Amino acid sequence: MFTHLLNYNVEEIIEKKSLEKKLRSKKKLKIKFGVDPTSPDLHLGHFLIFKKLKEFQELGHQIILIFGDFTAQIGDPSERDSERKPLSKKEVENNLKTYLSQITKFLDINKIRIEKNSKWFSKMKLEEFIKIASNFTWQKISRREDFQKRIRNGIPVFLHEVLYQVLQAYDSVKIKADVEIGGRDQKLNMLAGRDLMKAMGLKPQEVITLPLLPGIDGKEKMSKSKGNYIGILEKPEEKFGKIMSIPDELIVPYFKFLTNISHRTISKLKEDIKKSRVNPRDLKAKLAREIISQIDGDKAAKIAEEEFNKVFKEKKLPNKIPTFIFKKNVFPILDILKETGLCKSNREAKRLLQEGAVKIKIPGEEFKVVKDWNHKITLKNNTIIQVGKRKFIKINCI
Repeated sequence: MFTHLLNYNVEEIIEKKSLEKKLRSKKKLKIKFGVDPTSPDLHLGHFLIFKKLKEFQELGHQIILIFGDFTAQIGDPSERDSERKPLSKKEVENNLKTYLSQITKFLDINKIRIEKNSKWFSKMKLEEFIKIASNFTWQKISRREDFQKRIRNGIPVFLHEVLYQVLQAYDSVKIKADVEIGGRDQKLNMLAGRDLMKAMGLKPQEVITLPLLPGIDGKEKMSKSKGNYIGILEKPEEKFGKIMSIPDELIVPYFKFLTNISHRTISKLKEDIKKSRVNPRDLKAKLAREIISQIDGDKAAKIAEEEFNKVFKEKKLPNKIPTFIFKKNVFPILDILKETGLCKSNREAKRLLQEGAVKIKIPGEEFKVVKDWNHKITLKNNTIIQVGKRKFIKINCI
């Protein structure tokens, strides 16, 4: 009865028999998912989790989203080889503003309970926190592989990072969660929730860990900090281009994790790829259409594909190019790349220039590669600057 729910795209369940019993009881379960608003937008790695939450929601269970506006100011150390930079309260609040609009793309927001953990932590007295923390031992927390790796390499493990697990576990206590869902990198945090619930006389939550979605580089998990992500809020055209750029070995995992195609179709897909019966490029285009349709709609997916084909097949400029107005005619290339948002920093701009990824097209001329970061451009109206394969801007002067 619950075969798909408990097995498809699921890595581990603790405890599976107990969860099956809860599901058979037809009790409305509290399904917890916690996310720290550490950046303005979510990515396809979160999409994988939202798809599983939606399965529970469609069965009538209560989805409880914990926005870690308090814990985001500490920083989750999970699978990190260095300290995560803590965020300010203002940064966290700004990031939170975008989250709900993204979540509504996947879940019925009217049936979701939303909590911010600052609701209880901002009022907690020190003596209460110490009492909660007394349920954890340094020996157990310090055995975490991410901490051990840093200790071996002489990299500091700060006290506030150790406390993160305590705070995250207490979220489960406050809402009396029946189940917590998260990526496998969150397993230790979710198990800490089980332990604390037991210690405080509550029935422990069951834990469901999901696979980590590989980033578009095919090397590490999808992450904004690693730059190998596809953002939910990115334009459909940008999503399409990024999906078309993934290594061929990611085609099957992305279909499995991010689309609704059946097991049988996945098996056939593997066989077709193995025997070279299909063109990987055609599969990536189908994958991009499937994903973008779920997030932005069928029309957006169709337009994104047409735009991609126009730029990459027909070697034409995109239909829509952002236009920027400059008041002076001569401009350093580094300043233009930063001010227009084509690059986030001088360091990134210099790297892209060195790699030959920056091209400039003056009206009446062909695109020319610029590698010298000291280069100054004499701007003319309708000057086009291209960075990489997918970023274009138009410049006009006044």
